[in-house]
Amino acid sequence: MKYIKIFLIIPASILAALVAAFLIWFFILGVMSKSGRPPGLANGALSRCPDTPNCVCSEYKNDVAHYIEPIIIPQGITADALQILENVIREMGGTIHIAKNNYVAATFRSRIFRFVDDFEIRIDPVQKVIHVRSASRVGKGDMGVNKKRVELFRRLLNQKISESNIPLNATPNTVR
Repeated sequence: MKYIKIFLIIPASILAALVAAFLIWFFILGVMSKSGRPPGLANGALSRCPDTPNCVCSEYKNDVAHYIEPIIIPQGITADALQILENVIREMGGTIHIAKNNYVAATFRSRIFRFVDDFEIRIDPVQKVIHVRSASRVGKGDMGVNKKRVELFRRLLNQKISESNIPLNATPNTVR
């Protein structure tokens, strides 16, 4: 009977140690993700995704593992595009860091461990699309969070445009 109690105590203590190590590691990753900045534009385009599966980007169609469709700008629309995009990002819980010259850089934080993800937008007035990049700063996987964030952004943006009849245009004259 004595040996059975020891056998049961050891696995429980090992399990508790593993859970504690797991939580500490995630806490450290959360702190690490707070340092850093959005990658920004590279040669006028959003930065490419790293080789990890925790990023999506509409800028590079040949990057099949990370590609997501850009958002098409409706024709005949003529208001301050960046202001509308910023409002949608804020409504989603994001924090805007840069908003100028057809480019927006924002961050989102996860609820539990406070991981920071970068969310970037580039308006392409020539192709009449909004390119989007969403990426985790740390780790390798994101359980599809970045792709879901872009799809939610797409839905909310389309909803805001259709509900308010606010025109949206990505011409240099109307975007600050």
